Amino acid sequence: MITQQQVAQYREEGWLVVPELLNDLMRQRMKDALAQWVEQSRKVSSHTDVFDLERGHSADEPRLRRIKQPHRNHPVFEEFIRSKPVLEVLEALLGPALRLQNSKLNLKSPRFGSPVEWHQDWAFYPATNDDILAVGVMLDDTSLENGAMLVVPGSHKGPTYDHHDADGRFCGALDPNAPGLGLERAVPIVGRAGSVSFHHVRAIHGSAQNRSTMSRNFLLYEVCAADAFPLMGVPDFEDFNSRLLQGGPTIVPRFRDTPVRMPLPPALNQGSIYENQSASGKRFFDQVEVPQQAAST
Repeated sequence: MITQQQVAQYREEGWLVVPELLNDLMRQRMKDALAQWVEQSRKVSSHTDVFDLERGHSADEPRLRRIKQPHRNHPVFEEFIRSKPVLEVLEALLGPALRLQNSKLNLKSPRFGSPVEWHQDWAFYPATNDDILAVGVMLDDTSLENGAMLVVPGSHKGPTYDHHDADGRFCGALDPNAPGLGLERAVPIVGRAGSVSFHHVRAIHGSAQNRSTMSRNFLLYEVCAADAFPLMGVPDFEDFNSRLLQGGPTIVPRFRDTPVRMPLPPALNQGSIYENQSASGKRFFDQVEVPQQAAST
């Protein structure tokens, strides 16, 4: 599904976009499922195991910012991540044995879709090796205007930055004023609906608020090599193995010398990344315009 040149780009820059990896039929099934969840959310007034709510959410005007673990709550999302075209790309980037860690569906509705501050996924779930990436499925046309994710090319080869607040608690956001981040080099990960991005677990990334009149619904999967064991432990080994996408189970982790900071003490505000980052005293996307470089897709 991808060329050696595309693999080389991922290795060098830490990101890749593959157009048309999600077909129109499956994308419509996903959007139908999302519409059902939005309707169901009218009945709730606080975060649940499925819904993460935007400020101002109400029964009359439902505002969702995330669907948690969509692969566990509707079969189409499990079907996609286990589909042959996706597995072929993942194998080219991570190797033959693969495990799904988690999934989430981030909603950036017109005019109020929340920003996500700069961070590295590696800060949330360090493992014995960093053959881990996020799969980003664009359910809508995605541009800078509607809050596209931005990635700092090559940052996956650098340090793991501190993601703790002033009191020393994990907050899931790095200090945008820290030296050497290279945020001015960030590129927007854009594409037509149905495009799928892949970014390395150590790549610095974030996204601004959706200030447009267009929605930007972005489905994310966390996928790792099957021998990448989480340093925070495996609480349920049966579930751990049930999430294998390809290859067999192992109890032999592979170790790689990579910079690690543990997400401890735990975040003051538990829940999604939005809740974690609310404890960070240093914001970026509320203060400045996003970089204007154009990313090639």
